[in-house]
Amino acid sequence: MASRTHQPPPLSLSSDSDTDSEGNSGGVETLRHGDLSDSIFKSYIQITGRSSPDLSKIQSFLTSSRSGALSCLICLERIRPSDPTWSCTSGCFAVFHLICIQSWARQASDLSASRATARLSADLFPAAAAKAIEDAAWHCPKCRFEYSKALIPKAYFCFCGKLQDPPRDPWILPHSCGEICNRPLKNNCGHYCLLLCHPGPCPSCPKLVQARCFCGSVEDVQRCGFKKFSCKNICSKLLDCGIHRCSDTCHDGPCPPCQARSVYRCQCGEIEEERECCDRVFRCEVPCGRVLGCGKHACSKGCHSGECGQCPLQGRRTCPCGKRVYEGMACDVSVPLCGATCDKMLSCGFHSCPERCHRGQCIETCRTVVIKGCRCGSLKKEVPCYQDLACERKCQKVRDCGRHACKRRCCDGDCPPCSEICGKRLRCKNHKCPSPCHRGPCAPCPVMVTISCSCGETHFEVPCGTETEQKPPKCSKLCHITPLCKHGSDCKPHRCHYGACPPCRLLCEEEFPCGHKCKLRCHGPKPPPNPEFTLKPKKRKSNHQAEGTPGSPCPPCSELLWRSCVGQHIGTERMMVCSDRKKFSCENLCGNLLPCGNHYCTKTCHALMSQFLTSVQNQRGESCEDCHLPCEKERRPKCPHPCPSPCHPGECAPCKVLIKRSCHCGSMVHVFECLYFNSLSEKEQMTIRSCGGPCHRKLPNCTHLCPETCHPGQCPSPDKCSKKVTVRCGCQTLKKEWLCHDVQAAYLNVSCDPKDVSKNQFGLGLLPCNSECKSKVKVVDSELQLRKPKVVERKEPHVEKHVPKRRKRRERVQEVQQISRLQKIISTTWRLLLYFTFLMVLIAVTYYGYKGLLWLSDWMNEVEEKRERRRYPQI
Repeated sequence: MASRTHQPPPLSLSSDSDTDSEGNSGGVETLRHGDLSDSIFKSYIQITGRSSPDLSKIQSFLTSSRSGALSCLICLERIRPSDPTWSCTSGCFAVFHLICIQSWARQASDLSASRATARLSADLFPAAAAKAIEDAAWHCPKCRFEYSKALIPKAYFCFCGKLQDPPRDPWILPHSCGEICNRPLKNNCGHYCLLLCHPGPCPSCPKLVQARCFCGSVEDVQRCGFKKFSCKNICSKLLDCGIHRCSDTCHDGPCPPCQARSVYRCQCGEIEEERECCDRVFRCEVPCGRVLGCGKHACSKGCHSGECGQCPLQGRRTCPCGKRVYEGMACDVSVPLCGATCDKMLSCGFHSCPERCHRGQCIETCRTVVIKGCRCGSLKKEVPCYQDLACERKCQKVRDCGRHACKRRCCDGDCPPCSEICGKRLRCKNHKCPSPCHRGPCAPCPVMVTISCSCGETHFEVPCGTETEQKPPKCSKLCHITPLCKHGSDCKPHRCHYGACPPCRLLCEEEFPCGHKCKLRCHGPKPPPNPEFTLKPKKRKSNHQAEGTPGSPCPPCSELLWRSCVGQHIGTERMMVCSDRKKFSCENLCGNLLPCGNHYCTKTCHALMSQFLTSVQNQRGESCEDCHLPCEKERRPKCPHPCPSPCHPGECAPCKVLIKRSCHCGSMVHVFECLYFNSLSEKEQMTIRSCGGPCHRKLPNCTHLCPETCHPGQCPSPDKCSKKVTVRCGCQTLKKEWLCHDVQAAYLNVSCDPKDVSKNQFGLGLLPCNSECKSKVKVVDSELQLRKPKVVERKEPHVEKHVPKRRKRRERVQEVQQISRLQKIISTTWRLLLYFTFLMVLIAVTYYGYKGLLWLSDWMNEVEEKRERRRYPQI
């Protein structure tokens, strides 16, 4: 075998239907051919490209072969790559098993020969019978193209016919030699097929040649197979009228009749009409009527051109039967009858007219009585010649079909072909034989079933009867079904298919009411599936619109999240499934601010009413406790009086308590409203507290009152008092009046603070005593000594000293400060306790785990409850 000139196509392994599993007896794994189009059409595509329509037939054969649908029309079995084959090269290019077509051809040719010998007797016509047997023909089972008996296939050849018994090669097309086809192309253009050895017809010639258009005005390079082309210009060929030119676009074939309209005369020139140029020669309905040359008769022709000619009654004339001739007889004289028998041949072709010479036509029916035999020869009888003789006997001879009797009345032995319809069920088991009744096997079913993919773009034809074993072709087109889920534009495209589309692989990502997104695979609505591939007849169903499969709803949200307790306490969160969230109590104190805005709820952790309004209906909210404590807010403006109302939100009501404030000197008491007094500035408060009179306060360095008007603060210039003071000597004998500031100066000179001197002793002793004072003092002392009684010591009852208000207020402030110090000590102690508790929590979690933490939580709750009871004993 000659060396191959092409590269083998890539090999692909598959278990498709075209795998020859039955012929794999040698233990070698059968290899499936890939798409062989590229290798087979390689040379042709390099010249013409892929868009040539001539390749469709070959493509159909290749598709059938690749899909395992190549079947023999005779036996309806699949044609395996190892089976010897024969293909019709004249019409349909169908492929058959070699054994099947040989058997078919022999039976068909033998049947044709037997029919010929049945009509021709071999004893009487031996040469004609021998020639009929030699010329017996057979027909292609599909296209019925006639082949002679000598063309019965005897060997297995490749498609192009160059190689006998082509070996099986997994790298090339089955039943192909793998070489260039090289068959002469159609239309005898002189070129040869450039494809590799292939089934089906050869495509049109792709060579480039110089060719002229149909009208011959343009010359261009065209494919040889399509060298007849139109230049798209006006044809301009001279029409058959010889005057006008064709106005059509350049076209194939003869130009149409000239359609130009004009006024033309008839042949005799009597009538003018507007007619098309192609009908310019016409004859009118007016007879000619011109006098002939004899001058006695008028022209009997219709409208004509030229001369009328000579009178047909002039010259040599005969009688009607033609037996007697007359010379020189005038044209206007009638020819006499000769009186002899007419003897003209009648229409039967055997007898002559028995009448005498007569004018006009002879009788149409021959009435001569003859002895006739019927066609079958069983009856002889005298009948008129024009009458056919037929007996009533029916032919019992079997017709050439071998099944039905002739039953024709008076048959001459040459029975006509059987007119009955065969009606036998064909091997396809779907149809009955439509041919006239015949001998031998019926022709294969002529129906070809088209098997296509779901979209119909890829298809191939298979013989009727083999469709139930076929698989749909693998279509390379994309599926045209629009997805119904929300990922329609993002779904991965897939190939054309039967049945349901593959499920969407994208995530659903549908947003839940909680705000999370569904993380499952898409479960949205699905388009209605294509019907499954089948060619079996089905019962007629109601033609209703198929609807898509509705999508399943998203399952409950499975997102894990931390969920706080109903009281929204920090550190009490629990991990929960989003859709399974349940409200729980952490068993701690609520701690939410009460409506009063000042205190906190001491109930166990509970859901508030505001949360209940947005929560699930089967859960109930609980309001915090009502605050019954007195108001402890610091009033604005600041005042020492507590708010008389119960604990309440917002600012306290203005303080209306009447307060007493003494003037600066203490001589009188003023009464003010607390709100009014505390709303004044400090300067204004000092101003309104003044009594307007003289200051009644004692000066610090003397016993006199302040001479200024009532004023706040220390009295001004206490060391410049100008009051008169009586100054005495130590014995109080001598006395003088000094100014108060001189008295103070005198005390200071003797290093005595005037503040320490009592009122009764102020100014006493500042004057020195003289001699008179000493004698007087002695007399007085003696008298006094005598008069002085005995003093009895006794205990006087304890009398509570009068304490001024300022001192009481000062003592009260000191007590409040001592209480605040105690509170600080208590708060510091509580903080240390909390720190110790935190350490206990760490130790419990570290050593005892979750149980220790629960125990510690219970202990802390008890401590908290005890503390709250101490703070609010009235609850």
